[in-house]
Amino acid sequence: MIALLRRLLPVPLLLLALPAVQAGGQETAPATTVTATVTLASQYVSRGMRQSWGRPALQAGVDVVHPSGWSAGTWTSTVSERFIEGGRVEWDLYGGYAGALGPVDVSLMAMHYRYPGARIGATGTRYDYTELVPGLGFGPFYAKYYRTVSRDFFGITDARGTGYLDLGFNYDLGSGFTLNLHLGDGRVAGAGNAIWDWRDAKAGVTRTFDGGWSIAAAYTRAWGATDAYDRYTTGVPRASGEIAVSNPAKGTFAVSLARTF
Repeated sequence: MIALLRRLLPVPLLLLALPAVQAGGQETAPATTVTATVTLASQYVSRGMRQSWGRPALQAGVDVVHPSGWSAGTWTSTVSERFIEGGRVEWDLYGGYAGALGPVDVSLMAMHYRYPGARIGATGTRYDYTELVPGLGFGPFYAKYYRTVSRDFFGITDARGTGYLDLGFNYDLGSGFTLNLHLGDGRVAGAGNAIWDWRDAKAGVTRTFDGGWSIAAAYTRAWGATDAYDRYTTGVPRASGEIAVSNPAKGTFAVSLARTF
């Protein structure tokens, strides 16, 4: 299952396909694989932040993997305008290469994140941004570093060079269960932008079933260098007319049901 449940589950290191063998002992050229995944999540949590403001999210993705190790894909999720000003959808485009050096998995991906119609009202800055992501994996351990190469980062101006370190441990417990542990460290580049630095942690379990089904459950918690997230708001009013204010970094529990085709 090659799916971007990212931000609930980290993007996995892609594996090279093995050649098939016909009757008679002749090898056939391995085929390019195409998979699609649809997910219903109780909420969308990315890098410790509740991007759907505690509400359910519908997500879908398509991945194309060539036997050489090259891959490309797209993924989308509903989000809340209370977290992303003017935004209702996140749309990701990504591609890159993954392979192995002996027992070590290596990868290099390019990620572009789009939020159609979303921008900061006070500055006009869009939320769209682009990252390069080198990664390493060894057994159940992985490490990835997301480096922002666009001028802005998620609505924060002049933040090129922002970095996010993703350390994780996905351990096969047997019987279809996998333990998912994660630690993240985000440092926002640019003058005065350090108030948005954050850390996050996650502990969860994924259960896979026959037919491409899976269920994931995880508890996440994020915290910042300051109290910048404690009273986060985009100025969107609640039904009562009061401005919606919340802490998107507070600890939360999320579950998701996914089907891969």
